[in-house]
Amino acid sequence: MASEDVKTGESAVTKIVTLAEEAKLASREGVVTAAATTPSLAFATICKSLLAGGVAGGVSRTAVAPLERLKILLQVQNPHNIKYNGTVQGLKYIWRTEGFRGLFKGNGTNCARIVPNSAVKFFSYEQASKGILYMYRQQTGNEDAQLTPVLRLGAGACAGIIAMSATYPMDMVRGRITVQTEKSPYQYRGMFHALSTVLREEGPCALYKGWLPSVIGVIPYVGLNFAVYESLKDWLIKSKPFGIAQDSELSVTTRLACGAVAGTFGQTVAYPLDVIRRRMQMVGWNHAASVVAGDGRGKAPLEYTGMVDAFRKTVRYEGFGALYKGLVPNSVKVVPSIAIAFVTYEVVKDILGVEIRISD
Repeated sequence: MASEDVKTGESAVTKIVTLAEEAKLASREGVVTAAATTPSLAFATICKSLLAGGVAGGVSRTAVAPLERLKILLQVQNPHNIKYNGTVQGLKYIWRTEGFRGLFKGNGTNCARIVPNSAVKFFSYEQASKGILYMYRQQTGNEDAQLTPVLRLGAGACAGIIAMSATYPMDMVRGRITVQTEKSPYQYRGMFHALSTVLREEGPCALYKGWLPSVIGVIPYVGLNFAVYESLKDWLIKSKPFGIAQDSELSVTTRLACGAVAGTFGQTVAYPLDVIRRRMQMVGWNHAASVVAGDGRGKAPLEYTGMVDAFRKTVRYEGFGALYKGLVPNSVKVVPSIAIAFVTYEVVKDILGVEIRISD
């Protein structure tokens, strides 16, 4: 995914600095936030944190929207009628045939999806981290115990699955809108029109096509994003190599690099599942976009009975490399996308005044 997404991906997206940092500090230093003692402040803090996560997701995805669209086109294009053949050629082709707006097709729907997705993801990660840390301390009997990388992976995976499931129908129609071109026989006019059309013509279950590989992909993608970022950041603060960390703080550039490394790990492991997810989303699409249908020059086997069948047919008819179609533009976009999301979240959080107050 994973999506993201994600995803998603999503993109990711992606996938990030989270409120778990506050939870971790609170449990380590005996911190009591003002929000914890006043219900109105608690609600305000939650809203600000959700807003910060949403803004981070929207800004990061918009910054790399052309690469995101090209990635999806490469993933689902008919192998008998290749139009997009590489990152540079693909972007030039979109520019030549669809203009500047073509580079951002589907971005509006993606932002509409990624903002609530990111917001729920950040908030869910905080709650999951607190719950897992509490159970871990109860089990070990050590009140000073901290989250291990494995536990962070679990918290990140839980957050990703909750967020992805809540917004999956939006991601499904976003994928279809993204691959539409001017030559497509039928045009979705927007997200709500696409949702209503799929619901009417294909049924409610169609809105969750590709959900299973998305859930499976969330575990390595989102989980590793959180786990690698948190662990790398903690290591830099404790070991202070090359004088990178000063006074237990990392610079914006260092946090950006940590986010880039985390994103690279997650997207590489989960990418084949993202390809399968996108292909399953195209199945059953009446009057499918010409990119998928191949302009009548022959059709790839798009009728999949499930995730395993999709893997089998993709490898049989197109080779193992087909599972990594679009990996190059995805690699180029996922690093700045997730890194920007990390930093944007922290910046917006500071602007909104989401902070921890340590009691004596």
